[in-house]
Amino acid sequence: MTLRTRRVSAAAVLATAIAGCGAPATQNAQLPPVDVQAASMREGFSTMDRLVEAAKKEGALRVIALPRDWVNYGEIIDTFGDEYGIKVEQLEPQANSAREIEVADRLKPDVFDLGMDVAVAKAGMFAPYRVQNWHDVPDHLKDHRAAWYAAYGGYMSIGYDPAKVQAPASFTDLLKPGLSVSLPGDPREVSAAFNGVMAASLQGGEAEVRRGVDFFERLKSAGNLAATPRTASVVVDWDYHNAERAAAGKGWKVTVPKDAVLGAYYIQAINKKAEHPAAARLWQEFLFSDRGQNLFLKGYARPVRMEAMQMRDTLNEELAAKLPPVRARPVVLTVPEIDRARAYLQREWAKKVS
Repeated sequence: MTLRTRRVSAAAVLATAIAGCGAPATQNAQLPPVDVQAASMREGFSTMDRLVEAAKKEGALRVIALPRDWVNYGEIIDTFGDEYGIKVEQLEPQANSAREIEVADRLKPDVFDLGMDVAVAKAGMFAPYRVQNWHDVPDHLKDHRAAWYAAYGGYMSIGYDPAKVQAPASFTDLLKPGLSVSLPGDPREVSAAFNGVMAASLQGGEAEVRRGVDFFERLKSAGNLAATPRTASVVVDWDYHNAERAAAGKGWKVTVPKDAVLGAYYIQAINKKAEHPAAARLWQEFLFSDRGQNLFLKGYARPVRMEAMQMRDTLNEELAAKLPPVRARPVVLTVPEIDRARAYLQREWAKKVS
């Protein structure tokens, strides 16, 4: 509208005032009704403001399996809740992916944070939704129907106490006498431990679970396999966990072996039966925004949009510099590879390693 200075009659002023009072209603009437089940912000809400408004009306969000000390989820949850005035209820923070699905009908989480194999298997439980930054997510890390999509991940690493261990260059170095090596749990139950076995199995960019089990059998035979990370001088774990240990100031260091780079990402999804569907969609928009992705980075996780954010100069480079360097293209296991490896571990781990 062009701004002009002119004289108007009293009648004209009155007419303008009446029209002005009705303007917001007219503008709102021009927008389609809000659809909280829509597959994108634009389809269901038209604008972010309307999405925020709908989520605030719901007033709550139920998340599951998000420990506050996991990839900075404590700050992420608090920031989201404070920003939008939405109460975030945290269900079973220590649950694994299988448990999330098992209790979904009873606990009714609005959103999920899952391993890719579980997300793919249970895609029918999720409501499709494309965040505004959908195109920044690599194709192999999202469902083409938008039922699920990766938000953050990491690479398997070797964390070690430099006062006790010479810097390892490869997994083979962990067989040296005098080392005490641990996985972060049972690989048949804990995803990080499973991926530790698979990282140790890599040769020429190919993973073979048999090689990984054989390697840990050799560690045990050499007397180098510790029962828990608390008693170990070396921990094979995600780089975000080992980097966090290093940041604690206890002399811990972390490296990603250049000949065995295994990556994995955690998947986001919206429960098709979500009782707070607008809040669930706003949560996804927040996690995939520059702000949300940098909050994952603050927790030493690698944002799924990291490459795109670097290109746009929106990545926090100071935080990115704290991640251990990676010198090779990471291998990301396919779901069939994960399924075959898990089946082999169920058969062989107890006989050879436990």
